[in-house]
Amino acid sequence: MELSRLAQALGLTLEAEDREIKRINTPELASKDDAVFLTSDKYLKDLPQTNAAVVFLRAEHKAIAPKSSVAIVCADPRLAFAKATAYFAQPLVKTDGKKAQIGRGCDISDLARIGKDTKIGSNCLIMAGVSIGDDVTIGDNVTLFPNVVIYNRTKIGDRVRIHAGTVIGSDGFGYATSKTGEHIKIRHLGRATIEDDVEIGANSAVDRAVLGETVVKRGAKLDNFVHIAHNCEIGEHSLITAHVVFAGSVKTGRNLVVGGHSGFNGHIEIAPFVTIAAKSGVTKSIKKSGTYAGFPAIEHGEWLRQQVRLAKILRKKRLTPTT
Repeated sequence: MELSRLAQALGLTLEAEDREIKRINTPELASKDDAVFLTSDKYLKDLPQTNAAVVFLRAEHKAIAPKSSVAIVCADPRLAFAKATAYFAQPLVKTDGKKAQIGRGCDISDLARIGKDTKIGSNCLIMAGVSIGDDVTIGDNVTLFPNVVIYNRTKIGDRVRIHAGTVIGSDGFGYATSKTGEHIKIRHLGRATIEDDVEIGANSAVDRAVLGETVVKRGAKLDNFVHIAHNCEIGEHSLITAHVVFAGSVKTGRNLVVGGHSGFNGHIEIAPFVTIAAKSGVTKSIKKSGTYAGFPAIEHGEWLRQQVRLAKILRKKRLTPTT
């Protein structure tokens, strides 16, 4: 897409030579054909070194943009980003492309749908009602139970089992709000990746990334009704029990164990070998291994001591005579 056309669509002024823009990317990963939108201050550290062709940013950040990039000032880069994603989103269904490549020994139901330019490995079992989108890659010995949905561009490794009703690669919950209160959808341009030896229970969801990828790493096991939001990274050999929710961009270390009905705030990091007790709320990053509980989640020993102190206070209050 020509930069001049993109700027015009966003109601912005281009005061530089026109050029072709192929994709939207983060400052760290952007190439000379990419556009970057500075939607958060967390990207400021990467901005001076970016190779992006153009950067959309607020006026106060223009001075730190590299001279090799065109800097376009906008009042609300997040809102501009949301509008721009509509111009780079791929079609929901391919109208051309090659028939899916299917490996030897596969058992695929006649009631399954498989999109174009998709590759399926050997010895896979794909049951009735499964829908696999375009440009999907599936490894060997994969089992997809009835009514699993795999969105476009998803990558699935070897020996993966995904149970009935689960959705992989759906859009995350992302919107930018205008001054008049309208919610503008952010098209999620990334993908979801499920690595080898992962098992995902029934009626779970793993969202695609806004940019880049959401990853469930090798050997992780997810129970029923688990939600992994956009751009999360779930560490190797993690055990996630039912009704656990990860907000966007959570990054966990290996062998995370999470009790049911727990939730994770977005944009936090969890150290390796952490256990989270059931019904906990993890609101900030956890930097050392151990067991945590409560809301907000704290070290399990401290949480137990707090519960004892609270019980004593409540007992004393019940025994205190009233006047």
